[in-house]
Amino acid sequence: MSTLAHTMMTAARSVDSGLGTSGDLDRYPYAEAPAAGRAGPSSWEGVETDLGRVGRRSAGNRGRGLHGQLVQQLGQMIVSGDLGADRPLVPEEIGQRFEVSRTVVRESLRVLEAKGLVSARPNVGTRVRPVSDWNLLDPDIIEWRAFGPQREDQRRELNELRWTIEPLAARLAAGHGREDVQQRLADMVEIMGHAFAQGDAVTFSRADTEFHSLLIQLAGNRMLEHLSGIVAAALQVSGGPATGCDRPSEACLAHHARIVDALATGDAQGAEAAMRQLLTVHPEVERVVPAPREH
Repeated sequence: MSTLAHTMMTAARSVDSGLGTSGDLDRYPYAEAPAAGRAGPSSWEGVETDLGRVGRRSAGNRGRGLHGQLVQQLGQMIVSGDLGADRPLVPEEIGQRFEVSRTVVRESLRVLEAKGLVSARPNVGTRVRPVSDWNLLDPDIIEWRAFGPQREDQRRELNELRWTIEPLAARLAAGHGREDVQQRLADMVEIMGHAFAQGDAVTFSRADTEFHSLLIQLAGNRMLEHLSGIVAAALQVSGGPATGCDRPSEACLAHHARIVDALATGDAQGAEAAMRQLLTVHPEVERVVPAPREH
């Protein structure tokens, strides 16, 4: 196995939180909520406040310290509905409840605002925003929704979105004769094959994620490439099928190999058809998308 393929197989993806430098924090005012609109301490009852035990799921904030853990805790609470729309979030109360510094709270609220989950306005304070304002394409929000009460909607929406994105990407990729990327795609299929034979689901999943990200990059469409993080999040989210390869199988491997073969020969229709078949391997997906067309 080449060093490049091994590195690609084991490297974990990280998502930029959008956090500015620490010097920016003092220029970002979070006004206190009016006294009448404040939520008392009782409204935080039952919240897990040991941040050392938070951070169990989010890949986007993993390894980012207390502020990343607080982002995940508050983000999950908002997405799950525990902190409803227009709910005031008073930094001082959050800091006391979670036993973190003012700086950690402000950093965390900045990240949540960048994701569209909260807004801060002078003389109004920081409040939870409605679902219509959330950045639903943010990988962290995708993951939080996948573990919350909206998980079934999230799986269905991801399946439908991938059905739109990836067959098109496969068709476009066939028109780009980049042999280096095509070889990397073939390497990923080989890694998946070895992992399947050894029962290594983790390595299989990582190589699968890399395969789909590479394919979108090969399409040569920058807007599609910008959506590659969504596909990666869909593949990495556990708790339900996001693709026919949520469990390694021979059929899954065969469809990946067909895509690579079609790309090598410049067969755009064949690449598109193989991707559609890959995305309809799982019965749950078949219920929300039509059967692949024969070309």
